[in-house]
Amino acid sequence: MKAMLYNQPGGTDVLEYVEVPDPEPGAADVIVDVGATSLNRLDVVQRNGWFQMPGFTYPHIAGMDVAGTVSAVGADVTGVSVGDRVVVDPSLAGVSDGSKLAGMGDLFGELGIIGGTVAGGYAEKCLVPASHVYRVPDSMPIEHAATFPTCFLTAAHALFDVGALTAGESVMIHAAGSGVSTAGIQLAKRAGATVFATAGSDEKCERALSLGADHVFNNRSGDVAGWAREVTQGAGVNMVFDHVGTALFGPSLFALAVHGRLVNCGNSSGDEAVIPSLGYVFHSGITIKGSDPYRPEEFGPVWDSFCDGYAAGEIDVVIDSEFALSDAGQAQDKMLSSDFFGKIILKP
Repeated sequence: MKAMLYNQPGGTDVLEYVEVPDPEPGAADVIVDVGATSLNRLDVVQRNGWFQMPGFTYPHIAGMDVAGTVSAVGADVTGVSVGDRVVVDPSLAGVSDGSKLAGMGDLFGELGIIGGTVAGGYAEKCLVPASHVYRVPDSMPIEHAATFPTCFLTAAHALFDVGALTAGESVMIHAAGSGVSTAGIQLAKRAGATVFATAGSDEKCERALSLGADHVFNNRSGDVAGWAREVTQGAGVNMVFDHVGTALFGPSLFALAVHGRLVNCGNSSGDEAVIPSLGYVFHSGITIKGSDPYRPEEFGPVWDSFCDGYAAGEIDVVIDSEFALSDAGQAQDKMLSSDFFGKIILKP
C-alpha cells in the first residue's frame, strides 16, 4: 500500500510518499481501507519534533481521524464484516488481548493512539482493533465521518465530563475556526448553553455565528475579558473551554464569573501560562481543570448523538478543504498557517 511517513523530525520535506507492506490483522483486529483522514495539530507538532507522545517511534504514519471500509477481519472478530463502512476510535484504551494493538491502554502513561503512536490514516489501509470501529450511516459521506473522532470526543469530554457544562450556563470557546472549537460550539449549543466564541478574524467570527454561537469577538482586536463582562452585564461567563494556552490564558481567567472554571485541553499558542492575579482566582473561587483523555465507553454515545444530530440537521460538518494523500505536506502547511476554518481532509 501507499503511505505518507517520516523517519526524522523536520519540515514537510521529511514526509515520504512510499510503498509499505499492507497491515495484517490480529485475531481481534480489522483492516480498514481508508476513505478519508482529517488532520489534527498533533500531526504537525510531532512531525516538527516540537512535542511527541510517550511511546512515539520512527518511522511514523500520522492520521488519528480515520473513516473507511473494512476489507479484512481477524479470526475472532464478530459483529464487524468486510464491507462495513466505519469510523475509528483512535484511543487504544480498552483493547482486548487478541489485538496486535493491545497493551497500550494506560490513560495517564503511554496511551497508544492510532496515528499518534502507531500507524494511522495517512495510508491506504489502517490496522484497527475490532472493538474500536463504529458503523457509519449510509446517508453520511465517509469524509464527514472522518471529521468526528478527535475533535468531537475532545470537546464533549472537556465540556461535559470535565467541565460539567449544563443548560442555561455560558461558555467561552476560543479559536472558533479550529476543528475542536467548531465541534465545541455545536455541542455546547445543543446542550442549551449560551456560547461566546472568539477567533482571530472577523470572517471566522461570522462563520462561528452560523454554527450557533450567540456572541462572537475578534480576539486580536480588543479586550476579551472586557467584552465578556460587557455582554454579561458584569457577571462573566461560567466556563472557558481553552485549547489555545499562553496567548489567551490571562484574559480567559478574567472573563470568568464567580465560581467559574477554565477547562484546558491544549496548548496551541505555547506551553507556559501566567496567572495574572492569584487574588482574583481565590477570591472568585475560580477552578482551573485539565481535560484528561476520554475513556473508551464515551466514544459510542458521543458518536450516536453526533449521528442523530447530523440526521436531524442539527450538526454541521465543517470541512475547509480536501487534499490527496500525496499532497499531505501542503495540507499540513495550511494547518500550520491557521488559514482555515473547520477540518482539513486527506484522501488516498
